[in-house]
Amino acid sequence: FYEVPNLLLNGTLRALLQERPQLKTLLVHNVDTLGAFADPAILGTHLQSGRGITLEVIGRQLADKGGGLARVDGKLRLVEGLAMPESYSEYGLSYFNSMTSWVDLDQYLSLLGLDRESVLINDRERIGKAIGNLVERMPTYLTIKEVKRRARNGQEGAFPVAQIEHLWGDLTTLPDSNCGYLLVDRQRGRQLKSPDELDEWVAQSAAHLQGLCAWG
Repeated sequence: FYEVPNLLLNGTLRALLQERPQLKTLLVHNVDTLGAFADPAILGTHLQSGRGITLEVIGRQLADKGGGLARVDGKLRLVEGLAMPESYSEYGLSYFNSMTSWVDLDQYLSLLGLDRESVLINDRERIGKAIGNLVERMPTYLTIKEVKRRARNGQEGAFPVAQIEHLWGDLTTLPDSNCGYLLVDRQRGRQLKSPDELDEWVAQSAAHLQGLCAWG
């Protein structure tokens, strides 16, 4: 969630707007969604829709672990694996979140209660408060992770650590985020999360990645 707000906090978005004042759309994706790129056809679909955020989904397969697109109280939204009841399998959701989003910059700033001018003048207090207000409207997850620590004698121990999380996909819970969804090709939306997936990924998706650009 915080990757995009951090563009405001660290001045990156301000620098982008100073250099490219016509900037309208951000393409946001996880580093492990290797097939994602700025596809003109998908950009055009997003712009034509008028959506604040267009989120790409793919058809779920057995290897896809995590939440997906669901209808909750009659409304479409992304449901993260952390938020799913234990009695419901994530494999009951047909469409998997590829973690790739097209973001209308002005609508996103409006969701925060900001505008381009507040970014350009670098009103850090207002920006920080706006991000905090948005976070308060979103679900918060508490997860327990294990952190390994090696002692001086070479012995290794694992210690439980509490981690508080806010997730980008949960913006779909907010009606004023104006989200839409787009089903894309699996090669575009497939993620590579583990070395164990490399052989299958190379066989099914490497050619797609090689065709995206010229590699030096």
